[in-house]
Amino acid sequence: MEYKNIHIIYFSPTHTSAKTAYAIAEGLGGDVLLESDITYDVPAEELEVHEDELTIVAAPVYGGRVAEVAVERLRAFHAHRALVVPVVVYGNRDYEDALKELSDVLIDAGFVPVSAGAFIGEHSFSRKDMPIAAGRPDDADYETAVNFGRAVKEKLEKVDELSCLKPLDMKGNFPYKVKGASTPQAPVTNEDLCTQCEYCIDVCPVSAISIIDDRMFSDPAVCIKCCACVKECPEDARTFDTPYTAMLHKNFSARREPELFI
Repeated sequence: MEYKNIHIIYFSPTHTSAKTAYAIAEGLGGDVLLESDITYDVPAEELEVHEDELTIVAAPVYGGRVAEVAVERLRAFHAHRALVVPVVVYGNRDYEDALKELSDVLIDAGFVPVSAGAFIGEHSFSRKDMPIAAGRPDDADYETAVNFGRAVKEKLEKVDELSCLKPLDMKGNFPYKVKGASTPQAPVTNEDLCTQCEYCIDVCPVSAISIIDDRMFSDPAVCIKCCACVKECPEDARTFDTPYTAMLHKNFSARREPELFI
């Protein structure tokens, strides 16, 4: 099977999903690279993915499930049996049912999964004093992602039509894991360091940050705890203190490797 275009769709507040998707696309080759960044831009209308596009869809894992905002925004895309590579990126703990969930969402939208992968990215709660997969995806992850793209390309070159592809088997269960109630908590600002450059407002994917009474405020009812504002703040004025960081650092610091389903 041949494809002309590579289309990457990603929700990536801290850039790990985007980096992984681009590395896979490099291995896939293709004539044209199309991009749909749904991190900040909510599709205003339904978007059709064409049959000559091989699509990579990458999203982060929150609590063993695909980020809910990503799922909502992905529902704007529709395809008629277009090939897709679902990819989830998780913070070194476990991706549980997220990859299957993402695959199911895409199947419902008309895509046909050809291969899938679960990659590791630095955890949103990672801190300098308590790192959790710090610096990932790293060079080894990049190489794995490129080689994964090449393997997918080789797989497709060996078949003539969709009917020749076997249903893709991957880790995950249905019904999906039930997530617990979200803790009403959000990053806070050290006003002594903050210059009110408003960059945190720009990088928040759900518009949870605003200036109230001349102070930066994050709405805990809206915040998805991606910690993009913490990692991107040029003054290191944002922090997110949660007991989960210490727990994750203690129990999930050992390096995990990507899991690929080809």
